[in-house]
Amino acid sequence: MNQISAGQIRQVLLILLIASLFGVIFWNLQFFVPALLGSYTLFVLLKAPQTYLTGRWKWPNHVASAVLLLLSFMVVFLLFNGLYIMLQGRILFVLQNSETIRQNAESIIKDLEIKYSISLLTPDNMNHLSEWLVAAAQGLVGATINGLGLLLATFFILWFMLTEGKKMEQSFFEWMPLRHDNVIFVRKQLNDMVWGNAIGIPLMGFVQALAGLLIYWLIGVEDIWMWFAITFVSGMMPVLGVALAFVPLSLLFLSQGDDGKAVLIFLYGFFIMGSVDNLARMWLLNKISHTHPLITLFGVVVGLQLFGFIGFVFGPILISLFILLLRIYHKEFHQIA
Repeated sequence: MNQISAGQIRQVLLILLIASLFGVIFWNLQFFVPALLGSYTLFVLLKAPQTYLTGRWKWPNHVASAVLLLLSFMVVFLLFNGLYIMLQGRILFVLQNSETIRQNAESIIKDLEIKYSISLLTPDNMNHLSEWLVAAAQGLVGATINGLGLLLATFFILWFMLTEGKKMEQSFFEWMPLRHDNVIFVRKQLNDMVWGNAIGIPLMGFVQALAGLLIYWLIGVEDIWMWFAITFVSGMMPVLGVALAFVPLSLLFLSQGDDGKAVLIFLYGFFIMGSVDNLARMWLLNKISHTHPLITLFGVVVGLQLFGFIGFVFGPILISLFILLLRIYHKEFHQIA
């Protein structure tokens, strides 16, 4: 009868102890998980500029890190602050006038049903829709407040990554219990994963938002920059994508009796903006790592639940990381099996 050696028992006990302590630490610091993902994402994106400043221009490492930290903070803060200012008044209006909005929406839909002899929504569905809008607005306000704290935590961690990045990265890969060739594989895949998600997903939304901005300007859409922002965010969503922007906008024109603009917006969104999406994805495949739509779909669902609005980017990264771990396990142990 084979007996388990004392060394194996100590190894198992040590692994259980490490896993238990990791679980306790993770549970109490889970607020910082998106901040850690965000700081690592920015670290990967800023690694090349930092190497250029310290290598080509001979800047001291701390000076280069401070400049890049400040510039990246300004860019991220301006983007989120601009989005918040754009939506703040409308969110507060929804919260304060939810009943009026529900009544107006019911009136508009009834007019459409009578005009076109169709059935869109029942009163029960309208009540559910109104409740969902209020809950979504409240959630967005809460996510904005939490987002400010996450932003500060992200750049706090990023400072140490930029100033001590080489040592931290080297220690991390040395601790990984993998063969050297698999460590190199992990390093490359992590970089590709960050570029594919952190750059690719927002880039898709931005390209489609630019395409939408053209038609919004030509037909005279009110609050054009708000609809640009809505198109940008919806363009990052898989499956439905920019339909979440141009379909409500076409319905809005339809409710106002402007059938021509409604049809134009719908056809332009379906054919032109949809084609821009496909062409941009083909270009993206040749330039940077492309994220599969299913990974984006599941990642967005998970990310929004875990991280709030910022989960649009970090959710797909988390799913990609899980798939990467499966690939590493296969590469490391399939020959042993």
